[in-house]
Amino acid sequence: DEISRDLLYLSRRSNLGERVMERKNVKAAFVAVATTVRSNSIGTPNSICASSSSSISSSKSNGKSALHSENVKAAAPVFSEEAQRLLAEDSAPRLKKISLLGSTGSIGEQTLDIVRERPERFQVVGLTGGSNLELLIKQAREFQPEIVCIQNEAMYQDLCEALKDQPKTKIVAGDEGIVDVAQYGDSELLVTGIVGCAGLLPTVAAIKKGKNIALANKETLIAGGPVVLPLIEEYGVTMTPADSEHSAIFQCLQGAPDRSLSKVILTASGGAFRDWDVEKLKDVTVADALKHPNWSMGAKITIDSATLMNKGLEVIEAHYLFGASYDDIEIVVHPQSIIHSMVEFTDTSVLAQLGWPDMRLPLLYAMSWPQRVQMPYERLDLVKQKELTFRAPDRAKYPCMDLAYSAGRKGGTMPAVLNAANEAAVELFRQEKIHYLQISKVIEAVMETHKQDWMQSPSLDDIVHFDQLSRTQAHEYVESNKMSTVLI
Repeated sequence: DEISRDLLYLSRRSNLGERVMERKNVKAAFVAVATTVRSNSIGTPNSICASSSSSISSSKSNGKSALHSENVKAAAPVFSEEAQRLLAEDSAPRLKKISLLGSTGSIGEQTLDIVRERPERFQVVGLTGGSNLELLIKQAREFQPEIVCIQNEAMYQDLCEALKDQPKTKIVAGDEGIVDVAQYGDSELLVTGIVGCAGLLPTVAAIKKGKNIALANKETLIAGGPVVLPLIEEYGVTMTPADSEHSAIFQCLQGAPDRSLSKVILTASGGAFRDWDVEKLKDVTVADALKHPNWSMGAKITIDSATLMNKGLEVIEAHYLFGASYDDIEIVVHPQSIIHSMVEFTDTSVLAQLGWPDMRLPLLYAMSWPQRVQMPYERLDLVKQKELTFRAPDRAKYPCMDLAYSAGRKGGTMPAVLNAANEAAVELFRQEKIHYLQISKVIEAVMETHKQDWMQSPSLDDIVHFDQLSRTQAHEYVESNKMSTVLI
């Protein structure tokens, strides 16, 4: 930490003409301080399972804080004196101005439900949508934002025409338009509801404008952690998690002293196939994979839940958010999805956060932190719920889980490659170009190919490059017919 502070001090002392050149070196130095050298091997599925077994099913506390085990500074506002100060001082109800990326998606619509319910607490400054023009127009008319973006540039003129009676609303389009919304005006909080690595560049832009982040896009940290963490430190912003598991951990850690965290326990529903025998997975269809038993989510994340890649990605996100070692992050299948995650402290005490499976709750806390906002939601009734059960994840059923642990331990560019290959493989599966069981095979092949190009301390440009390259390689791998023997 002392080295990081010294580097930051020197970077700020440099004059404006030198900072562009020096920032790359400072960024690399930050990453070097924050990243531990991991194993160079990815290995076969069997070797991956062997190397990951202790962390998944039998993690043991070594009496040290997981926060300090790999010298990774937590991205979320926990443990620090600044977090404690905000908890103590920022308690009065007030209006908070927000911008929302992905307003027409599942996360976006639920975020706007919160704003709609408590307009005296939240005001929308900016909205972005993908291609759902009709819904974006409806949202823009209701919330009267200062800026609106449609990612599909072909729809720009239609959006302008529809909102011509709102002259105070600036209209932009494309990926550059999303970045414009992310860093626009006096909004103090950016809710990142875009799925995939597309959220990384606008999040970085918002951080550089001093805006706090409500992180609903886990890929921002999974792919961009080596770059994003030092930027959070440099620009003095907060990053609050908006997905249910990391929100649960975040809530359990409020007020926790430094060096007190021993283990993070991520709960998983088990996805669409939690009660299927492994042998039956050869019959899986796209429709089967989209039937989540508990949660209402978008197609991509629902399939990630079925493969348990979603939980594997959350392991990497937890590493960056809370500074936890991979050996101290455990996955437990909890079919009822009532306990959203748990933390174990060094005295072996365990705290859990409970609630009905409703994405609005973690979104609300990410938006309102450090305050609590009263809402008219259904209260948890444990008598009504009757039972809470747990079991270890079936590693034969969920090979993607071990791939994620392997990528996280390797670090550097490998998590970005894992994420990009997974996004490509899931899309290929949705297009019925590969079978469900081939998703993990595509990801593993792309990770294996990346070993020769792996970088431990990547720049933002490096991460974007390998993200795009990995997607291309995933498609090329499938098109080369290398998948033909997988199901034999």
